[in-house]
This record gives sequence, structure tokens and C-alpha cells, in this order.
Amino acid sequence: MERVVIVSARIGAGHDGAAKELARLLGERGTSSEVVDFLDLLPGRLGRILCGAYHRQLQVAPRSWDWLLGALGSPGPASAAHRFAGLAVENLADAVAGAQLVVSTYPLATLAAGRLRAQGRLAQGLVAYLTDPSVHRLCVSPWADLVVAPNALAAEQARALGAVRTVVRQPLVAPAFRPVAGAAEKALLRVAHGLPGDRALALVVSGSWGVGEVERTVGDLRAEGTVEPVVVCGRNDALRHRLERAGVRQVFGWVDDMAGLMRACDVVVQNAGGLTTSEALATGLPVLTYRCLPGHGRANAAVLDQAGTVPWVRSPDALGAALHAALQPVPPVFDAIAPIEVAG
Repeated sequence: MERVVIVSARIGAGHDGAAKELARLLGERGTSSEVVDFLDLLPGRLGRILCGAYHRQLQVAPRSWDWLLGALGSPGPASAAHRFAGLAVENLADAVAGAQLVVSTYPLATLAAGRLRAQGRLAQGLVAYLTDPSVHRLCVSPWADLVVAPNALAAEQARALGAVRTVVRQPLVAPAFRPVAGAAEKALLRVAHGLPGDRALALVVSGSWGVGEVERTVGDLRAEGTVEPVVVCGRNDALRHRLERAGVRQVFGWVDDMAGLMRACDVVVQNAGGLTTSEALATGLPVLTYRCLPGHGRANAAVLDQAGTVPWVRSPDALGAALHAALQPVPPVFDAIAPIEVAG
């Protein structure tokens, strides 16, 4: 039986979300697949240290991530990142042995697999799956047979960075993320989640770690008054407790039924442009980017705004008009099973 190895990483939820959905789809088609975590392939505790350092950086000094990501776009620091990824090469070689295809959903895993290919040790096909709307140079290896991009702008960026071949495909999201069936389903979902039935609701999301200017975003939404914020804090319990003490009525920690919660709401306000944005669009909800994270958050915001998919609201003064526009009835943004478009 054909076997596919998918290499992801538990940094945020976007890389793992795409990997899990790809594995599910492959299983439906009778293909055996295995998801491995790149962080576990690094020596010793290095993977855990890397994940923890990135998490703390976004919490304590998020602007430094903007600087670091920019620096990694230049040849010297990028070479250092390539060498770091190379630390996982031996364990990666063992993990993908016997597979017919290797798919990477995480940039450093793509670099490590590319190094294996350059050394003549990876005969399998290599696919780099991009989980963000924008593309950093570390996401692309010239040794990858194919780069799967979530939009045409990302495909252009990937080709400019050396991608040999690209395809454009709508982001992978679980089938639970579908448009609401009608007013009756929305009403039932609001009751199930303890939400008010008589107000427009804005779902405020900030990734699985709950990072960014979430409290300022909530304050701006409450002051503007068009919508009531429904805030998902992910695993950030301290943020949840602060919002509850501030009198925010609809505050959630980790949510298992995010698809149902989305269908209960009217608009999504997000700050990173990753997996949750793709899930919201697949659900048929309008999405706004507001107070976005530095680094990849701003890069994603720019691409989504340029593509006309998700407006980037750059100031509190513009928030009201953006909300009113988003709440107007519109058709779904995209069909989650749209056909693949080949480019390059």
C-alpha cells in the first residue's frame, strides 16, 4: 500500500490542523499516512525549547518577532536557519524511510527534507504545503517537487523564492467547518453555547495560544457597539481571567466545537490570518483582520487584504465601517472543495 509521511510541528495550530486534515483525506482514499512532529526529530529537548521560546516571544516581545522574521529573510540568518533544520536530518531520514511521498506543513521541516534530497538520500516525492497566505523564504526549498499555495499571490511569492512548481488550492479545513444551515440552526447553536440571541456577535480569535492585543481589540469592539464580542482565549487562561474580571460576558478558553461556535456568530475578528481564518471563510463568515500580530500576522494581513478576501482594519476609527460592511449579506467567500489550479 502507498504510504505518505506528513511532517508537521506543534507550533500554534495551523501546521497540525492542515496535517490532520490531509491525513484524513488520504485515509478516505485508501492511502496510508503518518503524521510526525518535526520538533520531536530535533536532538534532545531542542524542539521543546524552540516551541517555548517562540511562544514566550509572542507573549512578551511580539515586535521582536517582526524583526527576527525580517532578518531571516536575508542570506546570512537564513543560512543559520538551514543549518538548524539540518539537526533533524538523521531522525527525519528514519521517519520517512519507505514512504512514497513526503509532505511538509512546517518550514523548517521543508528545509530538512530538502537537505535530504540534496544529499541524494530522499528518493520520495517532496511536497511543501504552505499554511499561511504569505510566503517567507524559509517556506520554500528548490528541492521540493511541488509547493501547494493557498492563493495565487502566495504562489507568485513562492516562485519568486525558487519554487520549481506550484499549485493553488483552497486551504485544508475539517468538513465540520461549513455554512450555517439557517436561522434555526444558528439559534440552537447560540443556546448551546450560552450566547445571546438578539445581538450581532463578533468572534474574536487569536490562535491556539491567545496572543496579541486581544484586550484592546475587545475594548474597541465594545466601545464601537455594533457587535458583542465573543472571545476565544485558547490555552491562555490568564487572558481569559482578565477579560472575565473586566466584565466581558462571552469569554471562552479552549473550544472543542469551534465550528459550531463560528456558525453561531456573525463575523470573525482575527489577528494572524492562519488556520482559524481559513476555517471561518469555509464556514461562510466574513472575516476582518484587526490589531494583527507582528511578523507573519502583518504579512498575512497584507496578502489577504490585497486578494480582497479579508479586509485589514488598520485603526479603531475604521472599525465601525468595516463591521457594518462585513455584516451585510454576501455569498460565501469560497467553496472549500474548489478544484486545484496549476500555476508555473
